[in-house]
Amino acid sequence: MSELLDDPVFLGPTVSEARLISVLDTAVDGIIVVDNFGRIMLYNHACERLFGYMMSEVVGRNIKVIMPPEYAEAHDAYLHNYHTTGVRKIIGIGREVRGQHKDGSVFPIELSVGETVTPDGRQFIGIIRDLRPRKEAEQRMNQLQADLLHMARVSAMDEMGAALAHELNQPLTAVNLYLQVARKAGEKAGAPFPRDVQDILDKALKEAARAAAIIQRMRQFVEKRDPERRFIDIAPLVDDAVELTLLGQRHSIRVVRDYAMDSGHAVVDPVQIQQVVVNLMRNAMEALRDCDSPKITVRTRNEGADLILIIADNGPGIPESVVPSLFKAFSTTKRTGMGLGLAISKTIAQNHGGDLTVEPGGGGTGAAFFLRLPRAEPPVRLTQEANQANVDYGDRQSVVERTSRQRGVEDDQ
Repeated sequence: MSELLDDPVFLGPTVSEARLISVLDTAVDGIIVVDNFGRIMLYNHACERLFGYMMSEVVGRNIKVIMPPEYAEAHDAYLHNYHTTGVRKIIGIGREVRGQHKDGSVFPIELSVGETVTPDGRQFIGIIRDLRPRKEAEQRMNQLQADLLHMARVSAMDEMGAALAHELNQPLTAVNLYLQVARKAGEKAGAPFPRDVQDILDKALKEAARAAAIIQRMRQFVEKRDPERRFIDIAPLVDDAVELTLLGQRHSIRVVRDYAMDSGHAVVDPVQIQQVVVNLMRNAMEALRDCDSPKITVRTRNEGADLILIIADNGPGIPESVVPSLFKAFSTTKRTGMGLGLAISKTIAQNHGGDLTVEPGGGGTGAAFFLRLPRAEPPVRLTQEANQANVDYGDRQSVVERTSRQRGVEDDQ
C-alpha cells in the first residue's frame, strides 16, 4: 500500500485512509481486493511474502496469476456463473484451497471471501492464511503417534524377548547337563565311547554352552535395569555386541576387527555402550544391503586421553544433505526406521563424557562413525563388583579353564 505514497498525483491519504493502509500492510494474513472482473486492486505485504510477487507486479492483473492451473481454469467460469445466477459457492465462507508462488510451487492456503458493493462496482475481499505450518505440525503429530505405537510394540517385544531368553536358558542348561552325564557314563563304565562319538559329544557341549552364552547376552541387553557403570575392557564388550548383531543375519557380511594393542579400558555402563555398537552395526548392515562385497571394519585406537571406537562400512556413504539432521530424533532416511537409534546413541556417548560423530563418506567411500569415550586407568584395588565385571567381559577363557579344573577335581572325588 505504501506504493500509493510515491504516486506523483497522490496528494496524501486522509486519516481514515492512512489507518486502512496501516492495517493492510501490518496484517499477518494476506489480504487481496479484486474487482468484478477478477482483477487485483489491492495486495498487501503479507501477500508479497506469501506469493513472491510485489504489489506493482500484480495490480491490474487477473487473480489467476496466484492460482495453480486447475483453479485458474475454473475461475472465470465461476465468476460468470455468479454474475448470471447469483449463486454463491465460496463467498461468505472459508475453505481450504491451493495457491501458487511466483516460482511455480503450489502450497495449501485457507481462503475466506467477502463481497461489497462500491460506487466503482462490486468488489471481492479475500483473506488468505498460509496452511503450511499447520500441515507440517499435523504431519509431525501423525508421525509421532505412529512412532509411539511402534515403540509400544518394541517395548512389548523386549518383554517377550526377556521372557523367552529366561525360558530357553533352562532347557539349554538341561541339555548341557545331560550331555555331560552321557560322557561321564561312558567313562565310568570302563568302555568309553568311540573317538568319533566323543568328538560329537564335545561339539554338542560346546554348542550348548555357546547357545547359553548367546541367551545370557540377550537377557542382559533387553532387561530393564538402572544404569550401572563399571571399569571395563572395551574390546571384549564390543565383540559381544558385534556377535549379538550378527545373529540370524541372512546376508554374508565380512566383519574385520582391528583392535589396538592396548584396546583400552573405560568406566561405562556395559549395556548402554553395547546398545550404541548394535545400533551402529545395524545401520552399517542396512547400508550394505545392495553392495556386492559388503565389509564392516571395527577398529579401536587410543588418542590422548580418549579411546576411539570406529565402525566403518564400504557402502555408498551418507548424503551431505542428511548429515546436519542425522543425530536428531525422528530424523531417518529408512523406510521403516523411527529415527531414534543415532539420537539415543549420541546421548549415551555424551552422558559418558564422550561423543558420537560421523564421516559421511560418499563417492565410493562408505560412512564411518566414531564413538569417543574417556579412557580410564585401572584403580589400585577394584571393588568386588567391578572385578566381577572384568571377569565377565575380559577374562572368559580363564573362567572356562578354572571351571574345567574344578570339574576334574570333582570327578576324581
